[in-house]
Amino acid sequence: MKWACLVLALAMYAWGQTPGKEIGSGAGDIGKGAAKGAGHLAKGTGKGALNLVTLHPINAAASLGKGAGAAGKDVGVGTVKGTGKIAKGIGKAIKKLF
Repeated sequence: MKWACLVLALAMYAWGQTPGKEIGSGAGDIGKGAAKGAGHLAKGTGKGALNLVTLHPINAAASLGKGAGAAGKDVGVGTVKGTGKIAKGIGKAIKKLF
């Protein structure tokens, strides 16, 4: 029984992230969200330009709108997730100080 408690305690410690890892992970999430958003914006812009060249203005507007909407969502989600992780990491760092 003693060993089971020790193993459980070590496993719980290993699963927790240090403040630095948490902050780094948050920054990575922000970067991933921005990259995905830029990709969706480029995809929508490309499709919109193609539709405009082939004389399909309604489809062009729809493609641009869809790309911009997806880009905004990706950037927003990445920013919120990243900021939350950074705040959590800062909180852990402050907690360690006191």
